[in-house]
Amino acid sequence: MAAALPFVEGVLRQTDYWATLWRRTWRGVVASSFLSPFLYVIAMGVLLGGFVKADADKLEGATSYLAFVIPGLIAAHAMQTAVSETTYPVMGMIKWQRIYESMLATPLQPRHVVGAHLMSVVLHLSATCGLYTIVTAFFGVYASWWGPILAFGSQVLCGIAFATLVYAFTTRNKSEEGFGVLFRLGVFPLFLFSGAFFPVSNLGSVGSWIARCTPLWHGVNLSRMFALDNVTWWVAGVNVGVLAVLAVLGWRWSVTGLTKRMIS
Repeated sequence: MAAALPFVEGVLRQTDYWATLWRRTWRGVVASSFLSPFLYVIAMGVLLGGFVKADADKLEGATSYLAFVIPGLIAAHAMQTAVSETTYPVMGMIKWQRIYESMLATPLQPRHVVGAHLMSVVLHLSATCGLYTIVTAFFGVYASWWGPILAFGSQVLCGIAFATLVYAFTTRNKSEEGFGVLFRLGVFPLFLFSGAFFPVSNLGSVGSWIARCTPLWHGVNLSRMFALDNVTWWVAGVNVGVLAVLAVLGWRWSVTGLTKRMIS
């Protein structure tokens, strides 16, 4: 506990900077977090869902395509939010605005800087997923009162795992051109083929096995099980364990990456 106090103190020293940034940008965050889920629900759940007719056993326990797709969409949106917050913003603070350089000229260490930035990302994820959950709750997609709460937690955890991993990637990325590769070969395929829009069993035995090895599938599956009140607890434990391990590894790689980039 005592060893953690200097780290917490270092993170809190940056509160003024991040609070000022949030005061200037929170309206855009709230607007996009509300507008995006509403349009997604209308387009994918209501309009497209009206053409999708399938039994509950083919939709992983969902009674409609709307109830099937919404939990996966929120988890996928958490991934997208995390990636957007840890690519160009981090690169800008390292390379263009050089804000990290000024921070590290103080007694702050790389782990303090990483911790504060990722805490801001967690706040953004919580606001986005929370608003998404509130909006979609009115469409009757949750099967229990506790479903939205646990689903929300799983979505934030999914976003944290991606945030730490992508942050680590950005600290080692010398040019913004690497982000194009990340989006084309990483984010977009994950968004389309990790079970957010259709059961991964439709991909065949090999394709479904590959999909289940992706981080986003674990977030999508966890979110959907909780939302539909159709939980297989050992599977949920595996999903949580995988995301938690990735988040821890991503944190470690983020700190070492920023240390090598800014100090070594």
